[in-house]
Amino acid sequence: MSKKINIGAFSTLISIFFFWGFVAASNDILIPVFKKALDLSQFESQLISLAFYIAYTVGSLMYFGISSILKRDILNVIGYRNGLSLGLIISALGTLLFVPASNNESFPLLISGLFIVGLGFSLQQIAANPLAIQMGDPSKGNMRLSLAGGINNVGTTIGPVIVSFAIFGGLSSGQTELNLQAVQTPYLFLGAAFVIAAVFFKFSSVPDRLNEKTESNSGNILATLKYPQVVLGMIAIFLYVGVEVSTASNLPEFMKQELGTAESGVAPFVSLFWASLMIGRWTSAAGAFNISSKLKSLLGFTLPFVAFGIFLFVNWIAGNEMQQFFPYIGLVVLLIIADKLSKGNPVNQIMIYSAVGALAMIIGIFSSGIISVFAFISVGLFCSTLWPCIFTLGIAGLKDKTNTASSLLIMMIMGGGFISTLQGALANNNLLGIQHSYWVGVACFAYLFFFAFTVNKKLKNQGVNLSSSSDEIAH
Repeated sequence: MSKKINIGAFSTLISIFFFWGFVAASNDILIPVFKKALDLSQFESQLISLAFYIAYTVGSLMYFGISSILKRDILNVIGYRNGLSLGLIISALGTLLFVPASNNESFPLLISGLFIVGLGFSLQQIAANPLAIQMGDPSKGNMRLSLAGGINNVGTTIGPVIVSFAIFGGLSSGQTELNLQAVQTPYLFLGAAFVIAAVFFKFSSVPDRLNEKTESNSGNILATLKYPQVVLGMIAIFLYVGVEVSTASNLPEFMKQELGTAESGVAPFVSLFWASLMIGRWTSAAGAFNISSKLKSLLGFTLPFVAFGIFLFVNWIAGNEMQQFFPYIGLVVLLIIADKLSKGNPVNQIMIYSAVGALAMIIGIFSSGIISVFAFISVGLFCSTLWPCIFTLGIAGLKDKTNTASSLLIMMIMGGGFISTLQGALANNNLLGIQHSYWVGVACFAYLFFFAFTVNKKLKNQGVNLSSSSDEIAH
């Protein structure tokens, strides 16, 4: 039987996705800034991503450990609302380290702060993703996650612009030193927002329990790992987050080497990469609403342009030149066509988007100038809905093991740090060089195509029908 969605509770839940996006995208501004200020190598600068994303793994392992000691799933003990609030408070504590990190120009303190922020995010992710999938018709779970991801990418679009303005806005034309102390302001405001959101979630109408009848079984990791969709999904999440993060975090160095773009000039391009995820997710999210097929088609066509308009508006307010981005509209149209071809099916979407994403990478590797930059940025369009699709397939049909599978998948977000660091190492001119280091992304997309093809077969063998609106898909 199809479940109706509580719009108010769901709207409250997806607000938390904004924070994840703001911080993740802002890292791409911190990387070139601290690289220059502290004279880091490209490999060393990518440790910013590694510290942030490895926190998801540590957080998940802590989640497993405490659940094992309690012999009950943590979220079913303290409740989902408390879990979300606790995660926000932990993240708020991490933002406080940005004060001594920037005052003392300390790289270890910076990555420690990001690690603690990521640690809080891991608990938030473990709670929020299965909630988003299960707060309504399970067959539309990937579309609801796309909608939540669209909110996430409002944060990713705004984050780089605000952080860049905070760092570079106060520089006079004669200054050569970067004002690292200016990093403090946006992150302290963000920490305050975390605390306010924590209180808000504590008293919200977001569901507080899932799987209460079978919670004692939910911590059985070995039993969960027997499901092939979980193991294959873990690898897929690792590589998906890897290709997404590494494409963006290595972009400033690529633009510096190939186009001579200064650190202060990369923000609108980083913003466009993350806005591309918003464009893609808003395109897919149209299918999550219980509206007529004609209206869904209309929204599927108009929402991506609205999202692109938000990007243009935010960067116009920041004083960036907008005309250079108008040709990107052609790639937005390509995305709309790809979305129509997928028909909202998570398997189709992963296969089509992975194929086009790999092609975009190859074009970026063998072209030059703004064409190569747009090619790499467009990877954001085709990464946009891979997370919800992979997550939906990875927890499909698991019933009481859904929470355990969710935390195993969240653990693999560490791929964002490892893949970006690997690409940063290969970007050395004695190895592949910055442009050809993007072959790493092509390899990631190749696996994601394989994942969708393989898991689709295995789920059918388990009797899980992805086109059904019944509760078989995710419990």
